[in-house]
Amino acid sequence: MEWLLLLLAGALEVVWATLLKHADSLVDWLITLVVIIISFLLLIRSYKKIPVAAAYTVFVGIGTTATYFVGVILGDPFSFKQLIFLVFLITGIIGMKVFTTTNNERSEQ
Repeated sequence: MEWLLLLLAGALEVVWATLLKHADSLVDWLITLVVIIISFLLLIRSYKKIPVAAAYTVFVGIGTTATYFVGVILGDPFSFKQLIFLVFLITGIIGMKVFTTTNNERSEQ
């Protein structure tokens, strides 16, 4: 459940990071602020079972990777060199997920 919350928090990070670029009215900024708050509340909730270092690494990795692709779709420049380093980042995220034990798994051992 906590990994799902973390995934959702990361997805919302992509939303608010994109909204930051396009916010130009008070309503836009308020919507962005609400999405930021929800994203961080979900991240904090995931800390209940997932170690902070792993959860934050995955959160930032999801946000960075997906925000890059959303930016490219919306017209930001694309670079194969950047793509290579995003692959490294994704590899690290997968490694953190695969090799991280949650608090429940530790108590069962």
